[in-house]
Amino acid sequence: MSEMYESEQQNKPSLSILAAVIPVIALILMLAYNVFIYGDDSLGGSNQFILLMGATVAAIVGAFNKVDFEYMVEEVSKNIKATTGPILILLMVGALAGTWLISGVIPTMIYYGLQILNPTIFLAACVVICAVISIATGSSWTTSATVGIALIGIAGALNIPLSMTAGAVLSGAYFGDKLSPMSDTTNLAPAMAGTDLFTHIRYMMITTVPTILVTLAVFIIIGLTRETSGVIETDQILADIKASFTVSPWLFLVPVVVIGLIVKKTPPLIALLIGTLLAAVFALIFQPDLVQMIGGGKQLDVHTAYRGIIDSITTGIVIPTENETLKDLFEAGGMGGMLGTIWLIICAMVFGGIMDAIGALEAISKALLGLFKSTFGLFSSTVLSCVTLNVTASDQYLAIVVPGKMFAKAYRDKGLAPENLSRTLEDSGTVTSVLIPWNTCGAYHSGVLGVPVVDYFFYAMFNYLSPIMTLIFAAIGYKIRKIAK
Repeated sequence: MSEMYESEQQNKPSLSILAAVIPVIALILMLAYNVFIYGDDSLGGSNQFILLMGATVAAIVGAFNKVDFEYMVEEVSKNIKATTGPILILLMVGALAGTWLISGVIPTMIYYGLQILNPTIFLAACVVICAVISIATGSSWTTSATVGIALIGIAGALNIPLSMTAGAVLSGAYFGDKLSPMSDTTNLAPAMAGTDLFTHIRYMMITTVPTILVTLAVFIIIGLTRETSGVIETDQILADIKASFTVSPWLFLVPVVVIGLIVKKTPPLIALLIGTLLAAVFALIFQPDLVQMIGGGKQLDVHTAYRGIIDSITTGIVIPTENETLKDLFEAGGMGGMLGTIWLIICAMVFGGIMDAIGALEAISKALLGLFKSTFGLFSSTVLSCVTLNVTASDQYLAIVVPGKMFAKAYRDKGLAPENLSRTLEDSGTVTSVLIPWNTCGAYHSGVLGVPVVDYFFYAMFNYLSPIMTLIFAAIGYKIRKIAK
């Protein structure tokens, strides 16, 4: 990957920092006004168009600097091609959510979760559960799509704000994603910096463990001080779940199989597809009446079963209930429910592709590199570069690759071991991607969990405390490893 990046850099035009930030400033101003007008509805399509307008501004800047339009389109094409995997995963997550609802998997997880998870420690438990699953799978995306969805459902039943729950889920998921040897970003960061995987993981523990402990402490305090009015209604909720679904511990086999496949390094697409099909079979076994109802037949025959399952996978389903608390939990959008998120990702890749083609990303990184001369300044410029690229390139991989290649020599010149850079790349590039609504990670998780980024931003504490912790350690000079002479 690094060789490909270096060859591509040779074709990038040289752009001044002033020209490079024009599209960024234009995009931020247009997005701010758009969100002011549309509010939470801005993700319905208007933000997507604004990203295209930002790309248009970038293309005009490129044209003034004699960048060939066909070259810009080619870079956009490469960017969109790179999102093929995430887009297919999103579609499969939508399909999985539909069959996990109609089969009773999600309601069963909610049913038992309500009895096991004490509301006082619920948020802290979300962090721990998601951290364990994410370390085992190496994927924050898989964690959100499996236990994350169930925990959001339990939170809704307990009247715990979904914004808090999403923040706790993502805090745990990204803690595991950072430290798991199976995570792609955990392997990419040391490759860019020039160190080995396990040195990188051990060195990350220095900043990551204190950050997750602070996060857990805050969520425990929130749980102890917040009134959980949903406890009173739990008995009725449990009864209404059993009235609508056949609840059985056997349904836990489906998520266990999916997580097991991911742990065994099965490609996520295959694991999610198997989870979808297995849940469809369980739906026919455990919820035949629901399948018949969704299928619209007078009895459960082959045609009715086929239609009921396919509708749950594609266009989504609504399970009727009189319980207002459960209404949102008994809906799944299927693959169709993910199309808005996919639309956002594609438009973000158009903006990022043109910014890359005109040399704006490289110009911004070089400018940040030249801002500071001290060791703390070098760490600060790395953090700023990673966050800026998450905003401008809309992709966490570019937020690791570009600063990784740009800053590697600067760290060596300062006598700093390469694990300093790899840790900073993860502490700022990997975890902050989910805090940007139009970043692929932000779009994915908000779409899967059904909670807008602007709502969960404050509660995704691990994600924004990680770069702060890195800067604190750099400022006091604690555990800043030097190159061995």
